[in-house]
Amino acid sequence: MSTTTEIVALGALELSRAIHARDYACTEVMQAYLAHIERCNPAVNALVGLLPGEALLAQAQQYDQELARGHSRGWMHGMPQAIKDLAATAGHVTSQGSPLFSGQASPHDAISVGRVRASGAIVIGRSNVPEFGLGSHTYNRVYGTTGNAYAPHLSAGGSSGGAAVALALRMLPVADGSDMMGSLRNPAGFNNVFGFRPSQGRVPYGPAAELFAQQLATEGPMGRSVVDLARLLQTQAGYDPRAPLALNEDPAYLGQPLARDFTGVRLGWLGDYNGYLAMEPGIISGCEAALGDFRQLGCEVEACQPDYPMDALWDCWRVLRHWLVQGSLGALYADPAQRAQLKPEAQWEVEGGLGLTAAQVYQASKARSDWYRALLKLFERFDYLLLPTAQVFPFDASSAWPKRIAGRAMDTYHRWMEVVIGPTLAGLPALSVPVGFGAQGLPLGMQIIGRPQADLAVLQLGYAHERLTQWVGRRVPGEWGGVGG
Repeated sequence: MSTTTEIVALGALELSRAIHARDYACTEVMQAYLAHIERCNPAVNALVGLLPGEALLAQAQQYDQELARGHSRGWMHGMPQAIKDLAATAGHVTSQGSPLFSGQASPHDAISVGRVRASGAIVIGRSNVPEFGLGSHTYNRVYGTTGNAYAPHLSAGGSSGGAAVALALRMLPVADGSDMMGSLRNPAGFNNVFGFRPSQGRVPYGPAAELFAQQLATEGPMGRSVVDLARLLQTQAGYDPRAPLALNEDPAYLGQPLARDFTGVRLGWLGDYNGYLAMEPGIISGCEAALGDFRQLGCEVEACQPDYPMDALWDCWRVLRHWLVQGSLGALYADPAQRAQLKPEAQWEVEGGLGLTAAQVYQASKARSDWYRALLKLFERFDYLLLPTAQVFPFDASSAWPKRIAGRAMDTYHRWMEVVIGPTLAGLPALSVPVGFGAQGLPLGMQIIGRPQADLAVLQLGYAHERLTQWVGRRVPGEWGGVGG
């Protein structure tokens, strides 16, 4: 095994220990990752806006000198990191996948980005996203399309698609992302890695112009293991006064042991909501087969349903999403020249928001509140809820989105991802865990959903499942080169 392969094969915590033990110099680590990215990235286009290698190696050399003097910036000291191209990153272009911002460098770091930098990470570039993060398929007119780690002609998911693919192909040791409509969970499921949408407020969002209404999106971690993901979450989490809705809880609690006994723990299986959701053949059967893994851990698994009309939840989602997207992109839409640079789905969202009344927004918020109460009722019977991560397997990357699922027409660009809106609207922690592969050899994921603010408990169940199944290590992308495996 070459030194490059040895280095990029390490998990994030393993790499941190190796750097701090001086087993590998930061310059060796940077050289290994840059060489690996050069070999793997052209097939999938996961990482974009990469900085010149010479500058990155010079920075790594500086970090080596600091370690030689006994100074470490933190657990990520000298580790390469590519930030999702939606998060502001000082000195880097944050294009958001839009031609309107393709040449504009950010003047500041997002809160979570600043914390990653303060922990010692070296930012090497960006991970690719859909335009403005809209849609769970990573393509845009600035950088192009990101291909799946297991089959580059298929979708990587999104909007953290570049991050998930880079992780799966060992081009990053750990990755940041964000999630409004499954954007941490869907690409994780599509690429056989872990993606965690933390509780609302766990990771402070901002700085931003609007601080109170934007409650559907959150930043969070991705990893090839739950321990790596938990460590990155601990770095991202914690109160910041610039984000008034952030949870004021010491993130050190996330560093508690992940191992625990799950004998007798009650899991509720939501499935397809009694046939409400269209599912591609193999999704439900694959997930139901994986329920046996949880039973093997000692859990009791039972089918259940929330006492709530699911079509009302979709109506609630559309209203709130229209409202928030219009608030974010409305000024661009108002300028005809800039409007022409917005993709049709972005224009549709804004137009939907412009047609809303205050009464509709209030009623949607009330419907969201009723949904939260319905899930609290389920949590009186169950400790966790389980749900598929996606309604389809990775699809043709040349398609904008799946137009039909199991013969059922999808009436919007995001209807095919309806399965993820429940945890988002309730503000609950949800971890996408790998649960196997379908008949065509494509990855399959499942959401573990926890009680309000029970982030650690969700990570603990994910860790137990990972230790039992080991899906990330059992089937890796062929040659880590994105050519199937």
